[in-house]
Amino acid sequence: MAKKKILFINQEISPYVPDTELSLMGRALPQAIQEMGHEIRTFMPKWGNINERRGQLHEVIRLSGMNLIINDTDHPLIIKVASIQQARVQVYFIDNDDYFSKRQMEKDEMGNDYPDNGERAIFFARGVLETVKKLRWVPDIIHCQGWMSAVVPLYIKTAYQDEPSFANTKVVTSLFAKNLTNDLGTNFKKCVEFRETTADLLTPYKDNFDFEEMGKLAIDYSDGVIMASPDADKNFESYAAAKNIPVLGYQEDFAEGYETLYNQICPEEE
Repeated sequence: MAKKKILFINQEISPYVPDTELSLMGRALPQAIQEMGHEIRTFMPKWGNINERRGQLHEVIRLSGMNLIINDTDHPLIIKVASIQQARVQVYFIDNDDYFSKRQMEKDEMGNDYPDNGERAIFFARGVLETVKKLRWVPDIIHCQGWMSAVVPLYIKTAYQDEPSFANTKVVTSLFAKNLTNDLGTNFKKCVEFRETTADLLTPYKDNFDFEEMGKLAIDYSDGVIMASPDADKNFESYAAAKNIPVLGYQEDFAEGYETLYNQICPEEE
């Protein structure tokens, strides 16, 4: 298989956050794919429970400074970076005081979902894509892991479809077990609007987006889907298959199967 450029957009990555199914895969997959000879970039949110000193995070001034308008409010985008030395993987962090650094992860200290999780996912998606543009790096494939990255496929196929960085990019979504309890509120459809991404595109979905609707949204705009957890909702697998989207079932030894899917949706040019 020819060398590809693969962008990993992860909700969690170990060791920056506690070990979970998501965070362990967030670390293992980029490392494995890089070791197979592909070029990678890796992003995650700079959650408030990340210890910046221990993780040796530092701000990348040349990539920071942009403001993203979400829900009619300007939110500064801050980019930080660190390296997982043992894995030889560099990680970019999307940060913002309102959405990330002064918060926990998807749930607050009392174990309740943050009511603006939808806005946070939108900011994260746009923050990653704007940063990749600044890096002048053109991915062949974007691989999204976790509901926090579920807006990315929609934006790639609509708002960013004519951007040189993403015009030919394919998107893969990995689906995991449910880890959101509440819905994302009534203003998600309004907040997601950006360029060609209009609220009208979300008419087929429920007014109150929840974990299931986020999964369907990601699937609808992806070129391939992976059941990355044995506990992922099997309805997602049926939903993707009904739309003739290539689906890879769960497998413990994942690297070769994932690489095969990459090649299937992004074949080598003749």
